[in-house]
Amino acid sequence: MSTALENKSSPGEIRKRFDGDVERFSNLETGQSATIDAPLAMDLITSAAFQSSSTINRVLDIGCGAGNNTLKLAQYVTTFDCDLVDLSLPMLSRARARIVEEITGKVEIFHGDFRAIELAAGSYDVILAAAVLHHLRDDQDWEKAFQKLYELTAPGGSVWITDLVSHETEAVQGLMWQRYGEYLSSVGGAKYRDNVFEYIDIEDSPRPVTYQLELLRTVGFDHVELLHKNSCFAAFGGIKSS
Repeated sequence: MSTALENKSSPGEIRKRFDGDVERFSNLETGQSATIDAPLAMDLITSAAFQSSSTINRVLDIGCGAGNNTLKLAQYVTTFDCDLVDLSLPMLSRARARIVEEITGKVEIFHGDFRAIELAAGSYDVILAAAVLHHLRDDQDWEKAFQKLYELTAPGGSVWITDLVSHETEAVQGLMWQRYGEYLSSVGGAKYRDNVFEYIDIEDSPRPVTYQLELLRTVGFDHVELLHKNSCFAAFGGIKSS
């Protein structure tokens, strides 16, 4: 990944790509084929959210896409209100239509960047953020976003993340990137691999999972958990004391 942060895609440019990809992301099992262990990671963050919560009354799904992660959570509990946030309005519309069929609570949609949207502080028992935070840019951007995640989390609540991650050393980054390339080639061939690498380079700026776990603690989460890591992808979270 060589594109400088200031030359990365804007939120509007990222939105355009996802506006046209609703159907693919509407499949729980195959919707994220470019992500290693996507079904496993989704199951881990939602089951961990359920097991870590004494009550789930309100859920926030950031970068919800077509709603897969909230739908997975609904396999464990169905009586909660849900707020969905995404840059893509077509994604939000599909997510809401799917989720209202599976839960008994109210489903609200918020179109835009979660950092700029006014959401109720301290009110979310579970926050899900899947394949979205890698769009954050410099340290200040990451710190502000994680601070907002903490402020939105209810006492006793938790945040669960699954995402593309980088690594702390060049040697390990090169190793894991090679392994990821081999995975992509096995899924769709060299052309598919090159296409995924191209949009990651222009759109994404991931940080190491070690960086993000430390940041969760720094902003105030009392406990952090690393659920899974394979190559350039990880599933992890933070829990706030009640």
